[in-house]
Amino acid sequence: MIISASRRTDIPALYPEWFMNRLLDGEVLVPNPYNRKKISRIELSPETVDCFVFWTKNPEPMLPYLKMIDMLGYPYYFEMTITDYGKDLEPNLPPTEETMATFMLLSERIGRERLDWRFDPIILSGKYSAEYHLEKFEMMCEWLHDYTERCIISFVDNYKGSSFVEPEEEDMVEVAEKLAGIADKYRLPLYTCAENINLRGCGILPGSCIDREKIERIAGYKLDVRKDKGQRKECGCVESVDIGMYDTCIHGCGYCYATGSLESATKKHQQHDPKSPMLLGNLRGDETVTERRMVLQRDNQMSIFDFI
Repeated sequence: MIISASRRTDIPALYPEWFMNRLLDGEVLVPNPYNRKKISRIELSPETVDCFVFWTKNPEPMLPYLKMIDMLGYPYYFEMTITDYGKDLEPNLPPTEETMATFMLLSERIGRERLDWRFDPIILSGKYSAEYHLEKFEMMCEWLHDYTERCIISFVDNYKGSSFVEPEEEDMVEVAEKLAGIADKYRLPLYTCAENINLRGCGILPGSCIDREKIERIAGYKLDVRKDKGQRKECGCVESVDIGMYDTCIHGCGYCYATGSLESATKKHQQHDPKSPMLLGNLRGDETVTERRMVLQRDNQMSIFDFI
């Protein structure tokens, strides 16, 4: 099984010690997002995990643990977001320059093929105009293009409760064309993430963040996996199991869909125990814990020699 760690919160930045304890204990407990009393017990071992996909905006706290993850024999890669927003939208993140330095360090540590750069969401507003994004994107491309194999972009969605307006299609196409031109200058392939709009004409293909082909290269074998039905129709990701929890990220990003409020997330973050099998708190005794069957999704008809 592929483990997503996590679309719901930034585990590498905020909970790396807990994650390592889960690997050493060989299991993690994950509450149902809509019913805390229903809990899945998920086995974590090289015999059950095909790959970890880490989602983060600041992997620096995770760096000391990478050697141990390697020693334990787990394949993994990172989806790392670096945007160009100020403290009004990203109040608790390191400065962009520091984040880029961490990106380059991580790439040198694990290899550029195991580190994707996410430039998303793109918000078009008075302060964050198209020209602003294009200028910042080119600066980032100049620094980062040698440290990754691809960049994934998306425009902000007008999801329920969002205060941001989704850009008009013509504005998205115009910005995408210019982003593609900049990326092409640095020979950096661009992909979209769960976008309705077709940007193939700009040279930007639909992407898959949890990417079958990437995982097959990293794991060294073919996978028997399907599209993740739990994600949006436009999402190209394959199926995975997420071990995070909503409302537990304290970055405070104004556009985040996974956090109701910074105040709520901060209160929940204070309940965190690195030694607990759950991300937040401990079992209360009134839960129903169900074993979730975990198996490698290896396609046994193929072998590593298919990649040679």
